[in-house]
Amino acid sequence: MPGHTENEITVAAPLDLVWEVTNDIEHWPQLFSEYASVEVLSREGNTTTFRLTMHPDENGTVWSWVSERTTDRKGRKVRARRVETGPFQHMDILWEYSEVPGGTRMHWTQDFAMKPDAPVDDDWMTDNINRNSRVQMELIRDKIEQRDRESRSASVTAN
Repeated sequence: MPGHTENEITVAAPLDLVWEVTNDIEHWPQLFSEYASVEVLSREGNTTTFRLTMHPDENGTVWSWVSERTTDRKGRKVRARRVETGPFQHMDILWEYSEVPGGTRMHWTQDFAMKPDAPVDDDWMTDNINRNSRVQMELIRDKIEQRDRESRSASVTAN
């Protein structure tokens, strides 16, 4: 059975801000705690191809891969997939955004399968992605909410 995860969080900030911050790929190393660097390889229309490099893991291994991300601002969705799959047979990600009372709901769906010779299986990766998604979503929420508070404070001060 392939891996499938769904995680969501509500960010107490306007959808436009959540969209802007989470789709600013060049600044992902400041948004996510796991990414050391990002290199944009190409942009064609709403599709960006980029290399993500993680901080070294507990064994000192640095993981890096190329992904492709296509934004649909009107539909409030982003579809991504790994181009260089590494230990995955495939990895497809859907980000969905919606306005809800109190802010913006961000929902991540990840569908994947590990290669037979991968060091971990689908169940292990499902648990790992669920655990890490919660950590990253909370971090993103906190950073965006802080940015929103600072922006509101600055506009009040300016008036």
